Amino acid sequence: MARILIATDAWHPQVNGVVRTLDTTTARLRVLGHAVEVIEPGRYSAVPVPFYPEIPFSLPRPGRVYDRARRFRPDHVHIATEGPIGLLVRRFCRLRGWRFSTSYHTRFPEYLGRLARVPHGLTYRFLKRFHGRSAAMMVATPSLERELKERGFAAPIRRWSRGVDLSIFYPRPKAESPYPRPVLLYVGRVSHEKNIEGFLKLKTAGTKLVVGDGPARAELGRKYPDAVFLGYRKGPALGEVYTAADLFVFPSKTDTFGIVVIEALASGLPVAAFPATGPVDIITRAELGAVDEDLGRAVARALGTGNPAACVAEARGYTWENCTRQFVENLVPVSGGGHKAPG
Repeated sequence: MARILIATDAWHPQVNGVVRTLDTTTARLRVLGHAVEVIEPGRYSAVPVPFYPEIPFSLPRPGRVYDRARRFRPDHVHIATEGPIGLLVRRFCRLRGWRFSTSYHTRFPEYLGRLARVPHGLTYRFLKRFHGRSAAMMVATPSLERELKERGFAAPIRRWSRGVDLSIFYPRPKAESPYPRPVLLYVGRVSHEKNIEGFLKLKTAGTKLVVGDGPARAELGRKYPDAVFLGYRKGPALGEVYTAADLFVFPSKTDTFGIVVIEALASGLPVAAFPATGPVDIITRAELGAVDEDLGRAVARALGTGNPAACVAEARGYTWENCTRQFVENLVPVSGGGHKAPG
């Protein structure tokens, strides 16, 4: 069994796909007998990101991070995020001549461009430098791999898919709905970078149901009073919401996968989405829903062609067991190469 060090700036109490992926993968690695050390922001002082106050910007002392990495004596190092902790562990690996892997979870250029007007080119240059020394950069989908290669990312790219908990997300009998049908469901962060307004402004029959919270909830609640905002749901309560709906709508154009998409499919719920990274890799047949540059058209098509049984069958291929196996196979030993240089 291996000793695996994971460095991440995304961790509890944050609620997002990155945290869910890392938390679930870490738990399954330990079940398999691996020793796992997670360097995450909970142990260090932090300040909120000005335009994203729910996300802490950690301020660890380099020596404390370096000491934890050194004392753990890892066989493998995986750097999951490009924030302060990721940067410090990357620097430590470079100083020691350790090889490491990274993963590309978040479209920071698009997020920062929308939230803070940071030029995309500037952020992509930083990301290419960050991942450039990685011995293996993990991505979730073929479309993201193609895009990053076209943008000049030079690190070897390996696939790391995502999983769904089939004990929570599965078809349930549809009870009588308290809302007019069809019930169109969105699950995720309620914020502008998720393009949730692209969903809420659709002129469709039925009810728009929103599960999640975030900085735009109050504003969007006032602007779209006909939508129903349920707040956060998790575990079986979230599974029940999925199966009470008729269609899942995923309006984001900036996610790199969208775990909620496969949760919906596992619940027997077809998906309507833009043809963006994630949905375009998953919703590949009419039985699973529809992707279209016109989200309203995707909704109409998916309502007509979606097949709940086909959705469930497709989702069964996305297991956390397969996800964890891929992660382990992608890891690189710390020894065997590298240059002792800072930066």
